[in-house]
Order: sequence, then structure tokens, then C-alpha cells
Amino acid sequence: MTSHQPDSRPDFARKDINLASAGLGAAAVSVTDDFFAEVSRMLADDAAVFYPDRYDDNGKWMDGWESRRRRGPGHDIAVVRLAVRGRITGFDVDTSHFTGNYPPACRIEAAACAGEPDAATRWTELLPMSPLGPSAHHYFTCLDAGVWTHVRLHIHPDGGVARLRVYGRPELDRQAAGAAELDLASALNGARIVAFSDAHYGAYHRMLAPGRGLNMGDGWETRRRREPGHDWIIVELGARGIIERASVDTAFYKGNFPESCSMQAADLGGMTGDLDRAIVTSSMFWEELVGRTKLSADAIHEIGREAVKPLGPVTHVRLNIHPDGGISRLRLFGRLA
Repeated sequence: MTSHQPDSRPDFARKDINLASAGLGAAAVSVTDDFFAEVSRMLADDAAVFYPDRYDDNGKWMDGWESRRRRGPGHDIAVVRLAVRGRITGFDVDTSHFTGNYPPACRIEAAACAGEPDAATRWTELLPMSPLGPSAHHYFTCLDAGVWTHVRLHIHPDGGVARLRVYGRPELDRQAAGAAELDLASALNGARIVAFSDAHYGAYHRMLAPGRGLNMGDGWETRRRREPGHDWIIVELGARGIIERASVDTAFYKGNFPESCSMQAADLGGMTGDLDRAIVTSSMFWEELVGRTKLSADAIHEIGREAVKPLGPVTHVRLNIHPDGGISRLRLFGRLA
């Protein structure tokens, strides 16, 4: 991705979706112990923070999941329902700010079930026992090809985890979708951000999240452009489809919304491998999907069928904003090709 800073994370963390994102709907369904810090904090989308002087009735307030000091055999476990069923490509077990209270090791299992896991649920180990260190991101690649709905994080024997990220690709149920209209740009349907000209503010991946933005930091926002041109962001659709209408939401962007936007699209279904750079270059010449459209502050802009050009099946869309600013949510409604 193009940005003002290089991204040194592994490919799966840069390109895939965090299936354990609370903002996408993931939730902790059980935990053996979270005396010091509630397990739900571990799934927050923002980076963990540390407040030196914040305490609560149980002790030091920590941003993440923290169990009490174990005084007997065993270890602590948290079960997480993923936001959507999908294939897992990697994990980030983040112990940020846990320095004398991090777990020395962890392992992760996964399961696929219709409801919540129970005693009969079959678990498959995706990450064997692996060492953890203090206040650091720990990235682990997952090579399993299964489709999962839940993960189970084991920490040995106890301690704190600031954030758990479970990166992967949602598994779109094409048979269930059929010919119905769906949001091809939804992260829950497998859409992802391929590249952008700039993402200085906010959280660009949230542009594909469900619902409306929660605040001005919950979306894609560029810096103020001080040179000619305009900003752009490229979305790989969740599936090859025919776009029929769109929606561009500038929620909370009042003094920093783009003057206008336009869209281009292409069918790159035959491309394989890591071709993000080639996609960026080719996007300059993609066909126009939506002409330049005026935007306004803090509003949902519906782009109807009459304004969307019939390009046929496409796999990628480039959203151009003129000249810069913030977009909270992008929806691209259509049908599977």
C-alpha cells in the first residue's frame, strides 16, 4: 500500500481482514478468568493504550484481557466468535503494555460450528505452543485451509494480552447469496483495501465496515493535499460482480469532506499472485464506473442505477476523491457475476 510511512507488518496483516474485530461483530463468548481486565477489550479495533495512573476496584486498569495470577495447575482460555466464517491466514498476539504480566506462551485452536461451541465441539490446533514476550506484536502465519467460525486462545499459564487479531478472508456463501443484491464492498463479504494514495488520519479499513461511522476517526481520511491531483483508494470486491448502485457516506466529516468523488472499475479476475503494484498502475486507465459526483458534509450520498455505468462484471473499484478529505463508508451494491 502507498502511505506516508512504510508498513513492516507481514502480508497477511496488511492485506487480509481481522476476523476477530469487534467493530465487524466478533465477540468473546467465554473466558476462564478476566479478573483484572475484561476479555472484550482484547478485540477492540484501535491500538492498545496505557494510562499510568488509572486503577479500578480490582487493581491496575489495562487495555486488553488480563487474568489473575494463577495459584494452581492449568492455564487460562478465551473463546472468540469470529465476525464472519472464513479462512485464517495469520495471527497477531499483541502484548503491548504488558511488561511484567504477559503470558510466556500461547497456542490457538479453531472450530466450525453453527451455534456457540460446547463440550462436543471439535477443535483443531492452528498455532502450536509459541513463545510470547513483553509489550510486543507477535505475528504467526497460519497455513491451514479450513473455514472456521470460532477460535480458542490458550495463554500459559496466565497474564495479559492487549489485542488478538485473527487475519483471514471471509468465506462468501455463494449459494446462499444467489441472485440477491449484496454489498460487494463489505469487509464481511470479503472485500479488502488494496492500496491508497494516502491514509494519514483515521482507520482506512473501516471504510468497508458495517453500519455508519462512530466518529471522525472511523473511516478513511487523507492529509490536506498541498500539490496538484487528488487522492484515491482501491477496493478489491468480495467477489466478482455487477455493480448496480453505490453509497458514499461522509459521516462526521464536516470541515474535511471531499468536494466530489468519482469511481473507476476493472475486471481483473484472471490476475493471480501478489500484483498489488500492477493493480495500482493499471487503475489509472480503468473505465469510469461513476462520473464526478458532488459530495456534502456528514451525509449519505446515494448513487442510483442511472448514475452507474453498465460495465459488466468487475473485481476492483478505485474511489477517487477530489481533492482530498474523508470518507466514512463505501457501499457498492450489486449481484454476483
